[in-house]
Amino acid sequence: MVRQLKHHEQRLLKKTDFLAWKQDANLREVRLLRRYHIQDREDYVRYNRVAGMVTALVAKLRQLPPESARRAQLSQLLLDKLFRIGLIDAASSLAKAEHLPASAFCRRRLPVVLVRLRMAQTMREAVAFVERGDVRVGPETVTDPALLVPRAHRDRSHSRVR
Repeated sequence: MVRQLKHHEQRLLKKTDFLAWKQDANLREVRLLRRYHIQDREDYVRYNRVAGMVTALVAKLRQLPPESARRAQLSQLLLDKLFRIGLIDAASSLAKAEHLPASAFCRRRLPVVLVRLRMAQTMREAVAFVERGDVRVGPETVTDPALLVPRAHRDRSHSRVR
């Protein structure tokens, strides 16, 4: 025998969908975690949050009048920063920054850069190199695979595997 639900309990149940959970809709997240061999899910959550902040900032900039000097100055600062970090390929327009995915941050992680420079064959091997301390960026030995490599470091190829 099941007791009769109270009024507020019935109203809460109307708003709850027991068939579709939020955790079930994370297939894209799991695929990216596996592709870029991200061990800490919180790293991906941070990347996603920062990408959302950049998108919100671009939306705020687009609300300013197009002929505004302040809009042009702030837009150029944002685009230069994103270009120097390596998240966008050209600092030309806000359209590049408007749809910034979290995977752009994942592509700037040190193990991904090592694989792209062919210093490691697989992502797992690159993560192992970094965690063991076999990789230096400039004069410093790096043991954190979540390190984001800016464009300046990659272009000058300061990364070395011992």
